[in-house]
Amino acid sequence: MLAETICSAVSAAGLGIAAVTAYRKRFLAATRIAAYSLVPVGLVLTGVVDWLADVVFKPTVWLGFGLLALAWLLFMITRAVERRGGGTRKERRAARAASKEGAVAPGASSPSLTSGTPPLTSGTGASAAPGRGKKPKQESGDDFSDIEAILKKHGL
Repeated sequence: MLAETICSAVSAAGLGIAAVTAYRKRFLAATRIAAYSLVPVGLVLTGVVDWLADVVFKPTVWLGFGLLALAWLLFMITRAVERRGGGTRKERRAARAASKEGAVAPGASSPSLTSGTPPLTSGTGASAAPGRGKKPKQESGDDFSDIEAILKKHGL
């Protein structure tokens, strides 16, 4: 009963504001305000307000919402574990079987074509850390020639 009274008061106030707005010659805004103010009374007359009041004040409904939230949380946890752990059990089993046969796993990268050790530069000796020597001048010149060709193509 209290909810119906509150909704009726809100609608009456909204219609009053709409009347004042229409008096100020803002008919479009007044019509929009009147439409919004009729919504609470419409909800009362259709029974939605009673249904919402029953939902809010019943502990069994809140228990149901809690169980739905728990189910959603469990779904999200399993998705996170699947993404982190490499997929579903079937995908892991297929990857394990493929690795036993000597094939490359579906998510693996292609093998490297180099031997894995960079060539030693002249004068550095074997004590130098791999990959820290200076690059020969030819390689850096090739890189810049590509950039120069692009700049010439665009007239710069």
